[in-house]
Amino acid sequence: MSRIGIKPIELPAGVEVAVSDKNVVSVKGPKGELQEQISNLLKVEIENGVLSVSRDNDAAQNRAQHGLARTLINNMVEGVTKGYEKKLLLVGVGYRAEKKGDTLVMNLGYSHPIEMKDPEGITTECPDATTVIVKGIDKALVGNYAANVRKWRIPEPYKGKGIKYDGEVIRRKEGKTGA
Repeated sequence: MSRIGIKPIELPAGVEVAVSDKNVVSVKGPKGELQEQISNLLKVEIENGVLSVSRDNDAAQNRAQHGLARTLINNMVEGVTKGYEKKLLLVGVGYRAEKKGDTLVMNLGYSHPIEMKDPEGITTECPDATTVIVKGIDKALVGNYAANVRKWRIPEPYKGKGIKYDGEVIRRKEGKTGA
């Protein structure tokens, strides 16, 4: 039995969940609305403010989808109530970021500034010149956009320069030892 899949999901107040006949789960909450197509091998049931995901049998494909479906629905419920955010830190001399309208403008040591337009459903903030906060209700979109921002300067192991996630530990190398 899937340890994650059998856990029930408590639906907070203000969250509405609807399941269509084609297993499309729609979650509506104070921050917005999300939809996800769940495998037809699974059943999604809502009783007394508690959502549960079950499967008919223990076939390999059913077991593989069970925990995934429950986690996707839980992420949607959490996204429409609290939202998700990723904090990025720019480490390096002259590395800085600023917000111009809905565009993130970063100076990362290239001959030109990097401009990234915020995709739909994602907002970015720059509380100071070396911090970027990516916010949204869809966990996958927030993580993907943060990874695309980070891709411009992945932290290097010698001085640690680059764009890193808040709390990320960069394994440092010693470098040359002069003889």
